[in-house]
Amino acid sequence: MASIDIQNVKKSFGHVHVLQDVELKIEDGEFVVLVGPSGCGKSTLLRMIAGLEEVTSGEIRIAGNRVNELHPKDRDIAMVFQSYALYPHMNVAGNMSYSLKLRKTAKDKIASVVGAAASKLGLDPLLERRPKALSGGQRQRVAMGRAIVRQPKAFLFDEPLSNLDARLREQMRAEIKKLHGDLKATSIYVTHDQIEAMTLADRIVAMYGGVVQQVGSPLELYDRPANLFVAGFIGSPGMNFLDATYRNGGAQLKDGTVVSLSTPLKLAVGDKVTLGIRPEHVVMTSEETGMKASVELIEPTGFGIILHLSLHGLPFKIFTLDRAALTAGPDVNVSFPAQHLHVFDAKGERAS
Repeated sequence: MASIDIQNVKKSFGHVHVLQDVELKIEDGEFVVLVGPSGCGKSTLLRMIAGLEEVTSGEIRIAGNRVNELHPKDRDIAMVFQSYALYPHMNVAGNMSYSLKLRKTAKDKIASVVGAAASKLGLDPLLERRPKALSGGQRQRVAMGRAIVRQPKAFLFDEPLSNLDARLREQMRAEIKKLHGDLKATSIYVTHDQIEAMTLADRIVAMYGGVVQQVGSPLELYDRPANLFVAGFIGSPGMNFLDATYRNGGAQLKDGTVVSLSTPLKLAVGDKVTLGIRPEHVVMTSEETGMKASVELIEPTGFGIILHLSLHGLPFKIFTLDRAALTAGPDVNVSFPAQHLHVFDAKGERAS
């Protein structure tokens, strides 16, 4: 396996700038997830690492070697795509072994590595089947097996689970994580699904508008988002936001309510700020101490309940495990524990 260094990488299509000064160091054996909305540049970056897109400027190194000018086949990486891209006329064993046959690998070696990969992925009973006789999850496992047998320096995953239903995605996430634990392989995984990012990653790279917004462990991005984009993108249901004005030790909302903060911030009194609080941290409280919000919708999810509110005319959500919330309404009173508040300055950056 190998480390991957991305140094000041830019990508433009004509006058359209898709990626801007991307700097990223991926350690040997690390599982890194690139996450962000459609059009943020995450798949383009993955394709540049694979050699499927040219680098406009900057440098990509795999195992310390510059690969900008190398063809994809010479980079010693394996890629798993959103579409399974299996050969329909070949059985599972044939699909998994095809790249090895092209390399004129010895038959006993092919049998050994295909057998080992099939065992890891639970494909042993399916080796003689053709793709049309497989489920979506089984086809994706074959696509992963085809990548594994090559024993590459790195694995690249381009939204591999997006064509599967919710239950299969959950199952495949667990299988991919277990597989990474077994192989200890350097892996880069692209998704727009922040649940996949949170559950799979050693580190998450949050991207927006072709710019890396924050890099860190899943809980670092969840607990201390660097800016409003990361705060709003990571977490489900998403974080609530309210406009406010900074006061010594607190923030004043538009209706005059002053919300206490856990620590003073390096802001001037009167500075405009945005308060953020996750739905699971909002507390429903008594009329005397809370802010009144009107209930617009109640969603039971089984595990918990999501209340959709209107607070100061803005959409606001609460997530609670208390089933008494099913009978809430038409109004509830809410408060914000200071230790769970996030404060962002006028530029949308985390205030400190």
